[in-house]
Amino acid sequence: MPNRREVIAGAAALPVLGLGSHAAAAASTVLRAAPARVQLAPDGYPETEVWAYNGRLPGQTLRHVQGQGLEVRLENALVEQESTIHWHGVRLPNEMDGVPGLTQAPVRPGEAFEYRFALRDAGTFWYHPHAHSVEQISRGLAGVLVVEEPEGARPDVDADEVLVLDDWRMASDAVIRDDFGAWHDMSHAGRLGNYVTVNAQPEYRRKAAKGARLRLRLVNTATARIFTLRFRGMRVWLAALDGMPLEVPGEIEEVVIAPAQRADLLVDLLAEPGEEALIASVERDGTYALAGFDVTGPGGAARAAPAALPPNDMPVLDLEGARAVPLVMDGGAMRGLPEGAVWRGNKMEMRALAEAGQFWAFNGMAGMGEAPLVDAFLGETIRIPMTNRTAFSHAMHLHGMHFREVSGDGTLGPWRDTILMAPNEAREIAFVAEAPGDWMFHCHMPSHQMSGMMNWIRVV
Repeated sequence: MPNRREVIAGAAALPVLGLGSHAAAAASTVLRAAPARVQLAPDGYPETEVWAYNGRLPGQTLRHVQGQGLEVRLENALVEQESTIHWHGVRLPNEMDGVPGLTQAPVRPGEAFEYRFALRDAGTFWYHPHAHSVEQISRGLAGVLVVEEPEGARPDVDADEVLVLDDWRMASDAVIRDDFGAWHDMSHAGRLGNYVTVNAQPEYRRKAAKGARLRLRLVNTATARIFTLRFRGMRVWLAALDGMPLEVPGEIEEVVIAPAQRADLLVDLLAEPGEEALIASVERDGTYALAGFDVTGPGGAARAAPAALPPNDMPVLDLEGARAVPLVMDGGAMRGLPEGAVWRGNKMEMRALAEAGQFWAFNGMAGMGEAPLVDAFLGETIRIPMTNRTAFSHAMHLHGMHFREVSGDGTLGPWRDTILMAPNEAREIAFVAEAPGDWMFHCHMPSHQMSGMMNWIRVV
C-alpha cells in the first residue's frame, strides 16, 4: 500500500485489540483467519492446506436482514501476515471499509479488529482481505454476506442458495502453488487457476422438484477468472447485479460474471423428473457443468414471470452538472509502458518499473500517489470515461459507492460496484459522491492491483 498513508494509518484507524483483550464487548460473529486443512480436491487426493475463516471454505455465509447492524470481530491467526476484511459492495462508513493504510491500520498476527455498521441495502455481497490480497484470497479467505429483504418483501421462491465460483492453482498433490507474485500473472491476465469449484466442491449438486423456483446468488471470488455461464433444463431471469436489483428481471440464456461481481438469478426448473438441470461454464476447450440439480417429480404448475426485487434507496445522478475525470489504462504484456510511468513519486522507464514489479498505469501513474484520482464534494456527481488501452480485461471496482454505466446516448445501465473492461474498450461510469472519506478504485484482479492498477477517490 502507499507509503504516504503508513504514517497516518495508526492515528486514523480505530483501535486494534490483542486477541486476549477484554477492552471491548465481543462482536456477534467471530471470523478467525487461520491455516486449516480441507478436502478441496476430489476424493482420492490428500487434504489441502488453506487459509480459511473459522476453518471453512468458503467462509460461512453471514445472513442478516436489511436495516440490521453487522458486528464482526476479525481475529488474525495467520502468524505470518497482516490482514483486514473488506466488505465488498457494502455502503458503509469509511473506517469500516478494510483497506490497510487508507481506512484502517492492518490487523497484525495475534490481534483483532471489530467491524460494526448498519446494513442499508438488501442484496448479495461478499467479504475478503484487502492485505496481501493475491495470496490471502487465493489460499481461501473469502465468504458471502447476504442481506435479505424485510419479511414480506422477499421473492416467492422454494429455496435461496449461494453459489461461490472460484478457481485454484493446484499441483498434482493438491497443494496450492505459492507463486503469488509471479511476474507473468501480474503482466498478463492475472492468477488463473487450473481447478474450478462451486462452494469449494468440484461440482455443486442438489435435488429439487420440477417446477421449483430458486433464487441463486452467484458470487465470483476468483482472482482473475471471468465466468461465462449457460443453462440447461431451466428458465432463468437475471434479477440483481452486484447486490442491486434490476428494474425489471430479464430472461437470459447466458451471463458473464467477472472477478468480484455477483448475479442474483431467479430460476424455474423445467427438466423432467429423473433428468438434471445444469449451470455450465464455457471454457476455451469446452463447456463444463458447475452446478447440477437432480429433478424430482411430479412437480408443480408453471409460474408467471417473477416480479422485480424491491429497490434499494439509491442516489440520483446529475449527469448534466457532473464533472468528468478521464481514466486511461496502459501497460501489461504486448503493450507495455513505452513512455514509462510515475511510481512512488518518481518517473521511471519501463524496464525499471518491471524490475520493481510494476506493469500497469492509470493516467501514467503506477499505484497510488499523493493526490487522489478524484477529489469530490459530498453529493457531487462524477463521470469517469475509461479507456482500456491494454491487451487484457480488467474488473474495475469502486469502494463504498455504486455507479451506473453511461451509454453514448445518455441512457444508464444498472447499478454496479464492479465493471468489466475488455481490451481496447472505452466505457463511462457515473456515481454520486455520497460517502465521505478516502475510497479505493482499482482493478479487482489482485495481480493487476499490486502491480500498478489502483488509485483512490476522496469525498469531502
